[in-house]
Amino acid sequence: MSVYDKLKELNITLPPVATPAAAYVPFVRTGNLVFLSGHIARKDGKTWAGKLGQDMATEEGKAAARAIAIDLLGTLHAAVGDLNQVKRIVKLLGLVNSTGSFTEHHLVVNGASELLAEVFGSKGAHARSAFGVAQIPTGACVEIELIVEV
Repeated sequence: MSVYDKLKELNITLPPVATPAAAYVPFVRTGNLVFLSGHIARKDGKTWAGKLGQDMATEEGKAAARAIAIDLLGTLHAAVGDLNQVKRIVKLLGLVNSTGSFTEHHLVVNGASELLAEVFGSKGAHARSAFGVAQIPTGACVEIELIVEV
């Protein structure tokens, strides 16, 4: 099954690449690797703000991470032109805006990891880091960056 058939089955429409909010580009391709800049959580076109362990629960953070994965796929599509060219999702880095006592960062970032595995199958299995931070730009609850082999 093609990646696009899988996305259609999951009722996912790829969004366009978001305009960067600062002095960076949305992606860089070098050789067979594509580095996707960090994408923050968005809901209804606005920053999905919140702090895990304070005003957001793990499940809501997980939903935000899944939404970011969809945005990342839109950027990746723009970078490579065809998601079927993806050989491997190499590395995912997830930052979770959280209190010092919150310890479920790994479960929040699973929202993105699980979607990538669902879309790409074994090619979606990746190395990963997930940790908490004191703040993310514009108060977003989660930020994720990605490295992909094509």
